[in-house]
Amino acid sequence: MSNFDEVTQPYVGTIEFEGRRYNVSVRVAFDGIEYVGRLWFADESWDDLGVPDRGAIPGRNREEVVRAARAIPADEQVKRYRRAVSEKRRFHGLRKATDEILAKIRYLNQVAISMRAGLLDVEGAAQEIDLTERQLHTLIDRLSVHAGIEEA
Repeated sequence: MSNFDEVTQPYVGTIEFEGRRYNVSVRVAFDGIEYVGRLWFADESWDDLGVPDRGAIPGRNREEVVRAARAIPADEQVKRYRRAVSEKRRFHGLRKATDEILAKIRYLNQVAISMRAGLLDVEGAAQEIDLTERQLHTLIDRLSVHAGIEEA
């Protein structure tokens, strides 16, 4: 089984803005072509998901994305935080669940394309497709837990 559909969110650093400290991490996912990271900013004093930046950080692999994120100077991270807060989503749990579903759908499509191109054996690909479909159903079954839950 491939790990392309896994999403990771390693720690990047900590910034300060208006007297508060924010942990910065980069959420990295494979979109079927390249790895793409987005910075996330979480207030140290809160136990929440944080606020995502809309700016993408592309790379050929996870490590390249993480290195690029860590190379962003603190003053630019603060600017990205300010942008993220100005465009802040209210329903973080639902958005995260939606992102996970989309990642699974992209992965499902990539497996099917690879199978049809002869890059994966039919039996192995079929097992992977079945597993991914079950994971999608599980994610969809949990959507109602996140629906309508607004997070500050």
